[in-house]
Amino acid sequence: MSEVAVLQLIGLVVVGIGLLILLFIKAMFVRVVGFVIIMLGIFSLIALGVPQMPSLPPAIETFDLASVKTPDDLAAIGQKIFFSKGQCALCHSIGPSESARCPDLKGIGAKLTPEFIYESLTQPQAYIYLDYRHQGPPKEYPARMPYINKNPIALSDQEIYSVIAFLQKMSGEPISIKVEDVMQLANTQQTMTVAAAHRSSDFERVNPTESTDAPESGEAK
Repeated sequence: MSEVAVLQLIGLVVVGIGLLILLFIKAMFVRVVGFVIIMLGIFSLIALGVPQMPSLPPAIETFDLASVKTPDDLAAIGQKIFFSKGQCALCHSIGPSESARCPDLKGIGAKLTPEFIYESLTQPQAYIYLDYRHQGPPKEYPARMPYINKNPIALSDQEIYSVIAFLQKMSGEPISIKVEDVMQLANTQQTMTVAAAHRSSDFERVNPTESTDAPESGEAK
């Protein structure tokens, strides 16, 4: 029996207890309690009857370099990252929105250079964009921009530039991010990862965790 079925059975039992109280007990206070129990049981049954949707984190989009042939391919990947792994749409809107917790990104690719957007993503406190949508002095938006290249989001440079390409395309601008430059970034990062692995391996060889030449206990030195 599923968990929902068990809870529904409990709800029916609660309703039954409430009905028994109303039918066989004359004390007014107890009858009121029985009525409340019936209402709680009915509301519980209604709530449990609503189809339950699992709350899952956004799917992580993989950056498939083999599929990137044109700037439009890069922008397509950037769009997926924008709405999934990058979590940009959680705070930013694309178009005017009174409920936006961060600046509206409509046309941002035409207003700002790729270098400025990159800085805003990787060093979000370098420049603070204020909210002018209300009367009085401008103020900061309620949500604080995270460092997009660090945990928990941790986008790579290739992913960041693909998002910038998406913002440019969305703004009707020619995509200035070059595919070959993004490929070069990927190759550079891969080389650095391999080099770091080799350095770690060399360190282990030079500094073994346990010395094999250590004298045994009681052996003369």
